[in-house]
Order: sequence, then C-alpha cells, then structure tokens
Amino acid sequence: MQNNLKEHIYVVDDDTCIGQAVVLHLEAVQFKCTYFEKADDCLRQLNQQKCDLLITDLRMPGKDGMELLAEVRRLAPWLPVLVMSAYGDIPLATKAVKAGAVDFVEKPIQWDNFIATVRTILKQNTPTNSLRNKPLTKTEKIVLQLILQNKSNKESAYILSRSIRTIEVHRSNIMKKFDASSVVELVKKAMSIGWKA
Repeated sequence: MQNNLKEHIYVVDDDTCIGQAVVLHLEAVQFKCTYFEKADDCLRQLNQQKCDLLITDLRMPGKDGMELLAEVRRLAPWLPVLVMSAYGDIPLATKAVKAGAVDFVEKPIQWDNFIATVRTILKQNTPTNSLRNKPLTKTEKIVLQLILQNKSNKESAYILSRSIRTIEVHRSNIMKKFDASSVVELVKKAMSIGWKA
C-alpha cells in the first residue's frame, strides 16, 4: 500500500505507557497512528480527520471505553472499534462486543496476535464506497433525524430552509455512509445503533 494511503488508526488509553507502546508497534508495521489520552479528544478529532480503526481501553477516567464506543456508533457507525481490557475485565469486554466492538484484546498485549487482529479487522472493513466509514456532518445528523421522523425531502427542506435538491444530496450521502440501499434499511441500521425518531 502506498504511504499516503496507509490506514489511520486512533488509539485511546489513559495509560500513556500502554498507549505509546500500541502506537510504536503499529507504526513499526507501517500503520499511521494518532494517540489520545482522553475519549473526548478522540471524538473531537474524529469529526475532522479520517480514521480506519479505533482502538480503545475500556476503563478510563471521565468518559470510559463503553461510552466512547456508544458515541462512535452514532457518529461513525461503520468505524470498527477494537477494545483493550485487563484480565479482570473480560465480562466488560464481552459486553463491549455485544454493544458493537469488533473484537477485544487482553492486556498484557501479545504483540504478534495483536497486529494480526488489527490487520484482519482492516482487511474486512475495506470500504465499498468513497463515503462509507466517514462520520456524519452536523447537517446530515439533522437530516437523518428528520428521516427517522418520517419527514419528506420537501418537509425537511422547509424545516431547514434549504432547497429540496440540497436535502436529496444529504440524504444520498447518509445512505452511502450507512451503506444502505433503501430508506427502510437506513432506518433499521440507524435504530440498531441507538438513533431514535
């Protein structure tokens, strides 16, 4: 893969030693990484920069890994999230997988297995269109909410003081980001990750 196209991985862990070790091991095998000590910092960056995989610790002060996972499911529904957990946190890690994480790795990390897991996740998550894996914009979130409320393009255009054509473009982008082929599929996918009408 060319350098300018290499996958970008976000790493979130309040323990700097572990977080930096994860980054060093991933960069050693040519992944681009951005490290965050706090979940909120990661979420802010997620709105501005491409991310192909998010790796997060589960137990952190402030916003923990489960809360981060829940917000990512809403912000960028098809972004894979890999959780890291200490031995005693296996039940919590299992809960995270049920909540939408793609997998979990146990600490202390076995680096060869960890890298293999990361590669497998990224290979399985190769986007099928140019918008998939990209977060919803603020306007797209509002348009999605209106779709869930059964508003037509015309009604949405009136509510947002936009043209019908603009709403159609937003709706099309939302469908691509959710990888949905119909509005019914879009609504099902949105509701399955916590969106409510």
